[in-house]
Amino acid sequence: MDIPRIFTVSESAHRIHNPLTAEQLATLGTALRMAPGTRVLDLASGSGEMLCTWARDHDIRGTGIDLSPLFTEQAQQRARELGVADKVTFHHADAAGYVAEEKVEVAACVGATWIGGGVEGTVALLSQSLRPGGLLLIGEPYWRHLPPSDAIAQGCRASSLADFLVLPDLIASFGRLNYDVVEMVLASPESWDRYEATKWLTMRRWLDAHPTDTFAPEVRAELTSSPERYTRYGRDYLGWGVFVLMAR
Repeated sequence: MDIPRIFTVSESAHRIHNPLTAEQLATLGTALRMAPGTRVLDLASGSGEMLCTWARDHDIRGTGIDLSPLFTEQAQQRARELGVADKVTFHHADAAGYVAEEKVEVAACVGATWIGGGVEGTVALLSQSLRPGGLLLIGEPYWRHLPPSDAIAQGCRASSLADFLVLPDLIASFGRLNYDVVEMVLASPESWDRYEATKWLTMRRWLDAHPTDTFAPEVRAELTSSPERYTRYGRDYLGWGVFVLMAR
C-alpha cells in the first residue's frame, strides 16, 4: 500500500503535509485545551508532526495511520527525535474505514477527507472512534472566493467548482451534519507558499540525483507546471483550514 509516488517525491522533505506552519499547528494544539493523557487518533497522519509535537508539548497519547510507508517511517523517526516514542505510535495501513479499538478524546483527519469519500463520510468514520463529548478535527480546502469557471477550478487541482465550498458554506455544512464548529485554524497565503514552494526545491534536487529514473519525466512535468499553476490559480482562490467539531 502506498500513495501516488509524486507525493512521496515532492513532499519527502515536508514535516507537515498540508498548508499549516509549525506555529499554526502549535496554535491548534493549544486551542484544543487537551489535558495530559488525552488520546488522539490521526487518520492519514503523514510524517507525524501533529502527534509528535503535541505529545511533546501537551503530553497526549496518539495513534497515527497512514498509507505511505515512507511517511510512516519518517513519523516513527520524528517520535524518536522528540523523545515521545513511548507516547505515540504510527502504523502503515489504509486509514479508509479505520476505527480505533478504544475510543479517543480527539479524532482527526487533517487534509485527507477522500478516505471517507468526502467530508460527510469522513465525519461519520471519525465519529465511530470518538468518545461522547470528544473533539473531531477535519482539515479541508475551501474557495476563498468562487472561481468564475470550472477551468480555473481545475487550475486549483479541483475537478470542478463543486468540489469545494466557500468558507461560510463549509461552516454551515458542518451544522447540517449536527455538529458545532467550536474552533478553527486557517492557512494563510504565506503558509500555502511554504507548503507549495518547498516541493519545488525537493523535486529539483530529486531530478538532479535521479536523472535516468523512469519516474523523472513525471517529476519534471510537475516541477515545470506547478509554480505557474499555483501562483496563477491556487494562491488567489484556494483556502484551507482545520475545523474543530463537537456533536450536538
